[in-house]
Amino acid sequence: MDADPAPLDPWSLRNTVLRPAGGWNALDVVEQTGSTNADLLAAAARGAEDRTVLIAEEQVTGRGRLDRRWTSKARSGLTMSVLWRPEGVPADRLGWLPMLAGVALADAIRELAPDLQVGLKWPNDLLLGPARGKAAGILAEMTAVSGGGPGVVLGIGLNVSASATDLPWGATSLGAQGVTAGRPEIATTLLTHLYRREAGWRETGGDADASGLRSDYRARCATLGSQVRVERPNGDALLGTAEDVDPHGRLLVLPASGDRVAVAAGDVVHLRPADHPDR
Repeated sequence: MDADPAPLDPWSLRNTVLRPAGGWNALDVVEQTGSTNADLLAAAARGAEDRTVLIAEEQVTGRGRLDRRWTSKARSGLTMSVLWRPEGVPADRLGWLPMLAGVALADAIRELAPDLQVGLKWPNDLLLGPARGKAAGILAEMTAVSGGGPGVVLGIGLNVSASATDLPWGATSLGAQGVTAGRPEIATTLLTHLYRREAGWRETGGDADASGLRSDYRARCATLGSQVRVERPNGDALLGTAEDVDPHGRLLVLPASGDRVAVAAGDVVHLRPADHPDR
């Protein structure tokens, strides 16, 4: 990785990922913003097109899951948001989109670095290397899109060249894992996988089983088979074995005593990881 990466070239990205070469309808790159998700939510309200992409070279007030902040040093990562308006998909299936993005992200990294250990922590954290450091965060937010119908703005923050001193404990970056691909290649590879995965899911009406999304997610999820502690929004914690992901995307946890519990939201801690060296 270059110590001072060059800025992204929006024209080159557009030539690669926009129609007709790719499937996206619009793409813009800004030098700095508070939050790409906030910007794209506002654009959606003004009528931004389905399959619009916004990338920021630097993000200063980004948001993560559970209201955590996600900041990015200028050009040290890939910070993007995409707008989807999946017409014909029932609203109760839109919760699969963050996990869909996790699968696309994992597959993009595997394409760029076939020998790197890649996995997902439920619902969508990207884990890299033997230590399973977190390298990316994903946040989806619903929005009413101008013209009617629901929309989803999905943000991805990927650590590309950030050094260990610039990252929080337990985090890692592609560069720290020996990945040498530059940000333009990473961006185009990720957007290609995101488009293909979402398009296939949309064609089935958002059916996670018919589209193959659920089985592919389960194959990449390092949480399954692990002993976990799930810290839930109501403040309690659930201890048990993460057994499966149900058709609604909920994590199924079996406590030491009691019945299996379906978890729709929570923060997962791996207490004893499953033995899945290929994940």
